[in-house]
Amino acid sequence: MSSDEKQAAPRSLAEALRARDDGSLAALLRARPDLITPVPTDLTQLATRAGTRASVVRALERLDRFALQTAEALAVAPEPAPYETLLALLAGDDGDPAVAEALPRAVATLREQALAWGADDRLRLVRTARELLAPSPQHPSPTGLGPTVAEATAGMSPGRIQEILTAAGLPTTHDAVSAVASLTALFTDRTRMSALLDTAPPESLDALSRLVWGPPYGQVTADPAARLRWLLDRGLLLPTAPGTVVLPREVALHLRAGRAHRSVEPLPPTVEPAATHRPQVVDATAAGQAYTALATVEELLKDWDEGGPAVLRAGGLSVRDLKRTAVALDVTEPVAAFWVELAYAAGLLASDNEADERYAATPAYDEWLERPAPERWTRLVAAWLSATRTAGLVGGRDTKDRTLSALGPGLDRSAAPEIRHRVLALLAALPEGASASADTLVARLHWERALRGTTSSDDLRARLARWTLSEAESLGVTGRGALSAHGRALLGLPAGTAADSAADSKMTADPAATVTRADAGGPGDKLPVHHHRPHHPASAPEPRSPAELASAASRAARLLAPLLPEPLDHVLLQADLTAVAPGPLERPLADTLGVLADVESKGGATVYRFTPGSVRRALDAGRSASDLHAFLAAHSRTPVPQPLTYLIDDVARRHGHLRIGAASAYVRCDDDNLLNEILADKRSQGLRLRRLAPTVLASQADPATLLEGLREMGLAPAAESAEGDVLITRAHAHRTSPRTAPEPVPDGPPIPDTTLLGAAIRAIRAGDLASTAPRKQATDSSSVPNGVLPRTTSAETLATMQAAVLTGGTLWIGYVNAEGSATQRVIAPIRVEGGFVTAYDHTADEVRTYPLHRVTGVAELADKQN
Repeated sequence: MSSDEKQAAPRSLAEALRARDDGSLAALLRARPDLITPVPTDLTQLATRAGTRASVVRALERLDRFALQTAEALAVAPEPAPYETLLALLAGDDGDPAVAEALPRAVATLREQALAWGADDRLRLVRTARELLAPSPQHPSPTGLGPTVAEATAGMSPGRIQEILTAAGLPTTHDAVSAVASLTALFTDRTRMSALLDTAPPESLDALSRLVWGPPYGQVTADPAARLRWLLDRGLLLPTAPGTVVLPREVALHLRAGRAHRSVEPLPPTVEPAATHRPQVVDATAAGQAYTALATVEELLKDWDEGGPAVLRAGGLSVRDLKRTAVALDVTEPVAAFWVELAYAAGLLASDNEADERYAATPAYDEWLERPAPERWTRLVAAWLSATRTAGLVGGRDTKDRTLSALGPGLDRSAAPEIRHRVLALLAALPEGASASADTLVARLHWERALRGTTSSDDLRARLARWTLSEAESLGVTGRGALSAHGRALLGLPAGTAADSAADSKMTADPAATVTRADAGGPGDKLPVHHHRPHHPASAPEPRSPAELASAASRAARLLAPLLPEPLDHVLLQADLTAVAPGPLERPLADTLGVLADVESKGGATVYRFTPGSVRRALDAGRSASDLHAFLAAHSRTPVPQPLTYLIDDVARRHGHLRIGAASAYVRCDDDNLLNEILADKRSQGLRLRRLAPTVLASQADPATLLEGLREMGLAPAAESAEGDVLITRAHAHRTSPRTAPEPVPDGPPIPDTTLLGAAIRAIRAGDLASTAPRKQATDSSSVPNGVLPRTTSAETLATMQAAVLTGGTLWIGYVNAEGSATQRVIAPIRVEGGFVTAYDHTADEVRTYPLHRVTGVAELADKQN
């Protein structure tokens, strides 16, 4: 490297960031959005924030396996490390073409995310990342390597080090530093090291082999065996504490043939198709599941229409109520929990917040019912994709060993939306109609998030991936395990081709390529690289605008609509008092038939059964016998069976013959013989009836109990009002007050959009200009140093502003807004009048007007020197 290049090389992460262009800074802030929450004042503060422990841990967790292995190799390499040294640690002495091909992209990823910086001949990890990944007795390295010779001999006496040199066949030195350097040179020289090990007893080599791949620490007695003594005498094992020895890093690397990792994974596991179906079959199967999903949610909320289960004191649904819901929906309890959570995520149900708190449908449910079926489906799937509540956790235990209940607290997992999108994106990369096995998808996810795939208890990411496949199939996003056309459209994903999958996993190399490396020494430095574009196979889904989401939903609805069965306006009446609906029914027909008959079985065709109780229910709702006959005749493709006509007429003839009102309660009937029969019936004793008049009986029971009791005796009484009119008993739908759907719990700060990124970068650049540009020297000798904004009086502020207007100068000002927030800005004043300054604000990249009394300090920036 020439002297000019050395002078231009960055000396810190802040300088490396300062040499980047706006596009590179935008990529950094997009990959690590926590760095602009809030926006840093300058690039020095950005670099400081990028090196904080919490931010570095978050960034490391989002690295793929090979990028993480690259960072781990950098952590055990000398600092700074040449690119060739890093390549040797990953590819070994024999080399690995796949590693050589993939490494430039991994290094570019570390640089882009400000985890590493420096030119190819001086690569450095940020200090916090090195501390996290470098080996130590308290935190072993994933590489399994131990400390270097220099680190392991730091507390050793100089005499003992000289004894080791003599035993290893090296000349003694005058000091410990040169002795350690001599021993290190021996252990890193492949030829001399091999010659030394050739003289080792086989038992000693066997002892070394046990420590080669880690952990590098072992236990010895006060009087080590001969095989261990031979190693200790030559420094191949070094003591770290009484009874503990360690294998030096240089020795381990020689025994490993130079490899830092036992197994290097430069390429992501390939997601191979497990089965392939015709796209038409996939779409038809998915559409059938989508129709079932809509019917299930409707059935769930219809079952809770008059008020659902009670809310537990700690929140959520009780185990008993979940079992009842599962029985009502004819599904298992985990599946019932999924549908309940889905309706909640979509804003269709919530707790009513009343004294006797219960779950009920929201007003949004009624609006949802009125929409076409494809639009209702897109709303459900959109809610599922963005929800962080995870139904699969229901029935498990939280950190305090409490049971997790449906609709209760503790079900949010911020990684769920990202994993759902990623699983579906991987399915989209397969050929159309192809499905993938859960194991290959999980392996790919583990590679893409190496740290998160190994530190979560019971591997939450793997469970989330498997739940995603199951839930996507239940919702109709996939069919037979393959992504459907309408599911692909809703996600905004491209058409799946085999080329997409290959492009995602293949990393091409161009050894002759050159690229300008801003962080390699400033603009204009040309360095040979194999890759310069970071690879982000598992980046979080880019936020889409409302217009894009609406367009995707509309396209998905258009694709799904032709595949859903058309609602029917008829049923098939049968002589056994049943009606068969050969498909989905129009809503008015389904609602009326649901009152007039009971559902007996569901499936491709729904079977309804007419009973005296169901007919009485329709009469109670205000229908007359003639209305029911007309309804059935109008909507049946078969003649109305005579038994059904007789059933309706018989129930209608007896319906309302008895009248019940409030006395506590009374029974009124024009037929006194019928009242005599009731009094004589032993089943009426619990109602405590007594005669008030020939046609009136009184009861101490309430009207509802009396009504139910007489119906159990086979009678058909009707309730009446105080005026003697028959009461029409329709089901009153219970609704909560207007509610919004639950907000997802984000996995850290959201990814900033283009507008926010542009504004943040302008503010950082302007602040950096103010903090680094030299200021004009003040006339007095008490001026503060560069980088510190001085306090100025009102007169000084006004004079400096007016002078800058005349000279066209640039000023650095401190400003306090109306809320009391203090900021620093770089402005070019245009005019000063009426106590205000109008200036071009470099921070906001626009012309603004500021009150002079809110300016706390001002300093002139010197002209930029070239």
